[in-house]
Amino acid sequence: MQLRSYTITQGRDRAPARSMLKAIGFTDEDLRKPIIGIANTWIETMPCNYNLRDLAVKVKAGIRAAGGTPMEFNTIAISDGITMGTEGMKASLVSRDLIADSIELTARGYMFDGLVCLVACDKTIPGAAMAALRLNVPTVVLYGGSILPGKLGDKELSIQDVFEAVGACAAGKITDCQLKEIEDHACPGAGACGGQFTANTMATVMEIIGLCPMGMASVPQVDPRKDQVAFDCGAIIMNAVKKDLKPRDICTRAAFDNAIASVAASGGSTNAVLHLLAMAKDADIKLTIDDFQAISNRTPLLVDIKPAGKYFAVDVDKAGGIPVIAKRLLDGGYADGKCATITGKTFKQEMANVKETPGQQVIHSLKNPIKKTGGIVILKGNMAPEGSVLKVTGIEKKQHRGPARVFNREEDAMTAATTGKIKSGDILVIRYEGPKGGPGMREMLGVTGAIVGAGLSDSVALMTDGRFSGATRGFMIGHVAPEAQDGGPIAMVKEGDMITIDIEKRKITLEVGKEELAKRKAKWKAPKLKYKTGVFAKYVRLVSSAAQGAVTSEY
Repeated sequence: MQLRSYTITQGRDRAPARSMLKAIGFTDEDLRKPIIGIANTWIETMPCNYNLRDLAVKVKAGIRAAGGTPMEFNTIAISDGITMGTEGMKASLVSRDLIADSIELTARGYMFDGLVCLVACDKTIPGAAMAALRLNVPTVVLYGGSILPGKLGDKELSIQDVFEAVGACAAGKITDCQLKEIEDHACPGAGACGGQFTANTMATVMEIIGLCPMGMASVPQVDPRKDQVAFDCGAIIMNAVKKDLKPRDICTRAAFDNAIASVAASGGSTNAVLHLLAMAKDADIKLTIDDFQAISNRTPLLVDIKPAGKYFAVDVDKAGGIPVIAKRLLDGGYADGKCATITGKTFKQEMANVKETPGQQVIHSLKNPIKKTGGIVILKGNMAPEGSVLKVTGIEKKQHRGPARVFNREEDAMTAATTGKIKSGDILVIRYEGPKGGPGMREMLGVTGAIVGAGLSDSVALMTDGRFSGATRGFMIGHVAPEAQDGGPIAMVKEGDMITIDIEKRKITLEVGKEELAKRKAKWKAPKLKYKTGVFAKYVRLVSSAAQGAVTSEY
C-alpha cells in the first residue's frame, strides 16, 4: 500500500514527528501501519451525540484488530432542537461547513490514510460527508443512532411532541402541568431525534449513497448492538484503505440519485435538499434543485414514519432497517444497483443480506405505497424564482390561497402564533432569515409546532427564506430563493397581499402586478447585516443561495 501517512511518519527527516508521537504512546510498529483518523463529533450539550465517545473506543479497537493505528480528534456540533427559536439557532447551518472544514483541515494536516467519522446530530452528518468528498481518502461515516421513543402513559413521544405541546399550551388546549409532563418524558436517553427528521434522513442518505455500511445506521444509539457495529467499522475502513476505495468512487451521480430517492421514499427532511446539493458540489457532480422534483415525481412514498406518519425511527430498525428501504428502491427500479459502497460490494450485492421482519407495517410494499410520489416538492413561481421546498407527507390539500402575514424575524412570528393573532386562512411570511439575512437559515420548528399545537395546521400556511426542522409538518415552505436579504421577491411582500400556493402546478404566486412589484423593488433597501465581525460575518461574505445548497465555497 502507498500510505499517505508515511509522509508524516517515515524516513530520517521525520524523526522529530515520531518523537512527539512516541510521547503519547505510539510505537514504531504503530507508525508503520495505516493511520486512520477518527473524526468524533461527541459533545456534552445534547443527547444526539452523547454516546459517541464510547463508540469511538469500539471503533479504535476494531481498527487495531484489523491492523491499523487509530488517532482520534474532535470537531463541533450544534443542537438544532436545543437552540431552536433563539439566536443560537443561527449557528446550526453555519456549523455544517465549519465541521467539514475542520475535518478536512485535520486530515490534510496529519495525512491520514483513512477516516471514520462518528456523527449524529443533523449538521454533523453532511459536514462529515462533505469533508470526505473534498479529501477523497477512504472514509466510513458511522451514525451514532436514533434515540428511543419517550413514554407518557400509553403514548410514545418524540421531541416533535414537545414543540407541538408548546403551541397547544399557548392555545389553552393543555395545561402547564401537562406540558411539563411531556417535556419530562419525551427524551429518555442518548440518541438523535426519533422520527424521519433531519438526522435520521441524512443517516438514511449515508447508507443509500454508500458511505455508511448497509444496516449500521438504523441501530439505535443505546442498543447493545451498536458496540459491535462500531467495532466492525475497523475492518471495513482497513479494507477500504487496502483497496483504495475512495468517496468519489462511491458517490457518483447515480449514487446521488439513489440518495434523493431514499429521501422521497422515506418522507425525509427538506434539509436533505440543502445537504445533498452541498455534498454534490464537493464531489464535483452537477446536481440542481430541479433534480429533486424529477426524482420525487417517480418515487413512491413508502415509509410510515413521523413527523407525518405513525412510527418512529427505532421501528424502522425493528422492521429490518434501512436495507429494507434500499431493497424496495432497487426492486422498484428507483435505485441503481451497480453503485459501489464502502464495503466493496455493490448496492445490489448488499441486498442479498436484507432481512425484513415478517408482518412489519412500517415500510410499505411497492404494491401498497402511502403515496404514488415522494415527499419532496420543489415550488417556484414569482415568489421563488430560484425555488423553494415543501414536504408533502401528511398533506392532502393541493392549494392554499390567503393573505400574507409578514414578519421580518422568527421571534415576531412566534409571538403572533402563541398569542392567537394567526387566523385560519393566513399565510405567514417570515423573511430575512435566509443564509445571509439570518444568517444561517434558522429552522422554524417553534413556529410550526405552535401552529400545529393550536390546531391550525390544516388552515394556515407558512413560507420563509429560512428552513424547517425535519420534525415540521403541515403546509410549510422553506428555502424561498432568492432570499430577502438579496432582494428576492419575498422582500417585496406587504401585509395583506394575496398569495396562492399550488402544489400540482409547483408554483407560489404573489398576486401583485409586475409594475407594482417593480415600484416596491425600486424603493427597497437591503437591511444592514446583523453581524460585522466573527464567524457569522465571515459566513455571510461566502455563503451562496439556498437553491445552491447554501455552500461557502466558490470552486
